[in-house]
Amino acid sequence: MFAYEDQGGRRKVGAWTKPARAWALEALSFFMADMQAGIGPFLGVLLLAHGWRPGAIGTVISVGAVAGMLAVGPCGAMVDATPRKRSWIAVAGLLSLAASGLVLVSQQAWVIGASQIVACIAGAALGPGMVGLTLGVARQAGFNAQNGRNQAFNHAGNLAGAALSGVLGWRFGFAAVFWLAAIFSVLSIASVFAIPKAIIDDAEARGLPDTTDDAARPRGWTSLFESKPLLVAAAALMLFYLGDAAMLPLYGMAVVAAHRGDPAGFVAMTIVVAQGVMVATSLVAMKLAARRGYWLVLLIAFALLPIRGLVASSLIAAWGVWPVETLDGVTSGLLSVAAPGLIARIMDGTGRVNAAQGAIMAAQGLGGAISPALGGWIAQTWGYPAAFATLGGFALLSLALWIGFARILRPYAVASAAGA
Repeated sequence: MFAYEDQGGRRKVGAWTKPARAWALEALSFFMADMQAGIGPFLGVLLLAHGWRPGAIGTVISVGAVAGMLAVGPCGAMVDATPRKRSWIAVAGLLSLAASGLVLVSQQAWVIGASQIVACIAGAALGPGMVGLTLGVARQAGFNAQNGRNQAFNHAGNLAGAALSGVLGWRFGFAAVFWLAAIFSVLSIASVFAIPKAIIDDAEARGLPDTTDDAARPRGWTSLFESKPLLVAAAALMLFYLGDAAMLPLYGMAVVAAHRGDPAGFVAMTIVVAQGVMVATSLVAMKLAARRGYWLVLLIAFALLPIRGLVASSLIAAWGVWPVETLDGVTSGLLSVAAPGLIARIMDGTGRVNAAQGAIMAAQGLGGAISPALGGWIAQTWGYPAAFATLGGFALLSLALWIGFARILRPYAVASAAGA
């Protein structure tokens, strides 16, 4: 698979071929989807059923998102530093599962707030952890291809988890959704430890060159703030998630509040439609990035959110899930492949790849933290259509940044075609 030893005893990377344990990465991506999601996608309708108002629901979700935003940068740095990436992912997944259990124990505000904080910190650990593990196994040359497949399996796992959760939640209640996530957790842990530690190159996992000289030392933390392409990407993605993050839960709440759908069944349907589209879109994104680069893939994703906002504001009905969540699936599928791939390219050679991934996720988290509260209060004050139109409009600012700074972004936007 790889040629290993150089004179200094460092592992040396030859031409990339598909890793022998790629199936374990893909299985992990599949099973960790529902382990991480748990009961989270159903939180809005669960709290509505217990008398919560949309503004309060949005606020408590934002509290967790702020905690995740603050944790993801340090988590990315720790992923760069740790050689125990498999254990890192396993522990973070179990914390995410525990957070779902708290939601079922009590619906008091402080309990829900605590559960969201734990869940979002666990998510902050899992994101850069998976990027680092994938880079360590597939290397930079194979990252685009392997990450594309990982994302396809992850979306398929979300689809399967949502479909099963919808059926089990309708038949047995929300507790069954939690136990399904517990089963997926066991399978996730088995998958991550099926990846031999020996094939994980810790230098490649953090974006260091395969040498024994000074170039193999990580650059200073200022490299995160000195990279103009990284800062532009952070700003554009923050604005995108400011509009995107609240769209799915708000749409489910809008339809349920209008008494046009079964709560558990409808929320599951929104996820199934979106994730089904993401499976195909992530594979298309992998191919498109290999041929045309990450910049174009992200441009398309940014352009679709305003359209989705307008469609959602016009179609608050059970059948509206098809166009609204199809657009969600396309944008999310494109972003899941292109965003980490672009950041890995920008920071290649710095030794700070996962710290940068964490910084980008923090920027996304900032937008995502504000989005539910902003969307919830707009919906409560002026109605759901106004909330969707406003949220969709934020991506126009992302588009302006992306086009305006295309000259400095395009040189880093070339994805490896290996394995594509």
